[in-house]
Amino acid sequence: MITCNSVEQLRSQIKAWREAGDTIAFVPTMGNLHAGHLSLIDIAKQNATRVVASIYVNPLQFSPDEDFESYPRTLDEDLKKLEQRDTDLVFTPESSIIYPHGEQRSSYVDVPELSKIIEGEYRTDFFKGVATVVLKLFNMVQPDVAVFGEKDYQQLLVIRQMVEDLNLAIEIIGGETKREADGLAMSSRNNYLTGTDRENSCFLSVALLQLKTQIEQGISAEAAEDNCVETLEKYGFDVDYVTLRETKGLDNVSKDDIANGVELIVLAAAKMGKTRLIDNVRFVVV
Repeated sequence: MITCNSVEQLRSQIKAWREAGDTIAFVPTMGNLHAGHLSLIDIAKQNATRVVASIYVNPLQFSPDEDFESYPRTLDEDLKKLEQRDTDLVFTPESSIIYPHGEQRSSYVDVPELSKIIEGEYRTDFFKGVATVVLKLFNMVQPDVAVFGEKDYQQLLVIRQMVEDLNLAIEIIGGETKREADGLAMSSRNNYLTGTDRENSCFLSVALLQLKTQIEQGISAEAAEDNCVETLEKYGFDVDYVTLRETKGLDNVSKDDIANGVELIVLAAAKMGKTRLIDNVRFVVV
């Protein structure tokens, strides 16, 4: 496995692979890797002959009151995991490479509308930071395929729209959410959870599945959302949102959508103690 932190070395290796007829799949990460990340590496290997991963904690997607400084950084362990997964190259750039003039003076990408709703209402610059760093990494790696986790479903749609809007020749593939044994969606921030908070955190996925069942039973979206919030608050969550949407553009759901078998997704964000968790469940009412 090759490890590099310079764009010149990265591009030189990519060029050599392309001249040899290889295709490139890319998995961008912020490190602190878990089984969910590694499953994306597996998907990448199925879709290209060479796999590139990146590890970079992007300051532009953190607001001043979030956990940029304390975000877990475990580079040595991450590299071992990626090597065991037969990753071909890991790109570990410094911020001076990603933002040569500093992140506040950087050109940026803003994906309209989709970035402003749901998660974007609570983290106003989050998707701008994500889209900007992902486009920069795409320009450096120039992959044929890129793989992102479906746990961050709205982020996946933002990246897909950016790729389409900017005519990038990159196929975006979503990887299924991986979960702990009790149903908690895997996330690097789960490391912050301890004691009772960790025990109760599994009820986020439980509540979303209950909402799915209620929709299938004919309960209205508004009532099912309210019931979900009530359940989460009972287990100690401070809820930012629970919302039922259709999956293509995250539009609001009508009775006709449900009746006509439109694919639906319930998205949620809630804090357990100081740890903010997100999750989603996709389904079709039949």
